[in-house]
Amino acid sequence: MSELWRLSAAEIAVAITNKEITATEVTEQALRRLGEVNPKINAVVQEMPDEALAAAREVDALIARGEAPGPLGGVPVTIKVNVDQKGQATTNGLVTLKDNVAEHDSPLVDNLREAGAIIVGRTNTPAFSLRWFTRNQLHGHTKNPRNPALTPGGSSGGAAAAVAAGICAIGHGTDIAGSIRYPAYACGLHGLRPTLGRVPAVNLSLPDRHIGPQITAVSGPIARTVRDVALGYEAMSQPSHLDPWWVPAPKNSGGFDKVAALCTHPDGLDTEPEIVNALKESAKKLEDAGWRIIETECPPLREPMNLQIQFWTSEFHLDQGAAFKNENDPDANFIYEQLCDLTDPPTLSSFMEILRTRVRLIRDWELFLNKYPIMLCPVSASLPFADQLDVQSPETFREILEAQMTQIGLPLLSMPAMTVTTGKTSSAPIGAQLVAGRYREDVLFDAALEIEARSNSLGIAEVDWD
Repeated sequence: MSELWRLSAAEIAVAITNKEITATEVTEQALRRLGEVNPKINAVVQEMPDEALAAAREVDALIARGEAPGPLGGVPVTIKVNVDQKGQATTNGLVTLKDNVAEHDSPLVDNLREAGAIIVGRTNTPAFSLRWFTRNQLHGHTKNPRNPALTPGGSSGGAAAAVAAGICAIGHGTDIAGSIRYPAYACGLHGLRPTLGRVPAVNLSLPDRHIGPQITAVSGPIARTVRDVALGYEAMSQPSHLDPWWVPAPKNSGGFDKVAALCTHPDGLDTEPEIVNALKESAKKLEDAGWRIIETECPPLREPMNLQIQFWTSEFHLDQGAAFKNENDPDANFIYEQLCDLTDPPTLSSFMEILRTRVRLIRDWELFLNKYPIMLCPVSASLPFADQLDVQSPETFREILEAQMTQIGLPLLSMPAMTVTTGKTSSAPIGAQLVAGRYREDVLFDAALEIEARSNSLGIAEVDWD
């Protein structure tokens, strides 16, 4: 086979297991593709060719002995630089953490290795993983391989760019406010934000995070096919006692009514007409697959968005912004100032009220998603933004924040959500967001597969621009 880097993760795993190709051949081609396109897009910022080839040879040796290589045996993957990988720096895009070399793998990295995946590199993130754009002082600026004038998304912009460009089949990302879902959207891919507690993730190289990130940040996969997202999710979500938030919930909770709520303007969101059309087209695809579609209002999203922003700024105030001052990244400084302008310094009373209100909001959403097992809504109110738009002015930052309501609000609620790409407009990728009840990723995959089957894949970006 030629151009093995164009294959999906599922195709690679089957071909390697059937001895049609070797893991070493796949890895060599992935590394060659990385060398060809990464200088243009700067998606992978820590390369490890020797380690990747050694892992590939181990997979080939397993198969030669007649042993199973794992469900991702020989599949090239990437890891985001804000997660521990033994022997590599967990930088989170920060100069101040450039020497923070991990002594142990995060559980999700260990799970990917156990599944036979080949880690070909580590991908970029903005400083502090704070933006929907990907640039920092340490690793530089990541470009969208489909259109360099557009953001690749953030904070997992490097992961999405690497997948879209064919460097890897599955990219690991993290999501506290859309950092998986939005890069997938901007790069014309699929991306899953799992339920809180599904994917174990701990960075032993750093102190444990405070309660806000603990209950809103998750790890998950980005890929070019829904099946590959499911494979990545299955591999990442294996048990680990290192993460107390990991939950041994069943992966499939049984039957569900195929009823979907179509919410084109959730909580008054001013959704652009092209996105409304894409949502209605996605609803029609589900209808063709036997789903019943009901256009309706959804529970509050603006309130959880505002509470989530207060969560972020509460953590900032713990050190009076010292981490931002020490890093002194211009982009991060600007975003920090804008977020602090939106909220008052927290008090014990206000922080406790956030946690109490969160329970009520989750209850309302659980009741809604019990009635409508899928909600179809915008990933963003806007098409993918022009690159670096958020740091142009306070006004553009606030416009972007409003457009990202679903990205910010849903993580507070612990619900799983998934971006499904549906094609492109004349200028940008476009897609829809699916939301399901807690621990019902199986429902997301069922609906996403139906939409994917009736949509045009963008395939791999050729990165043929100058």
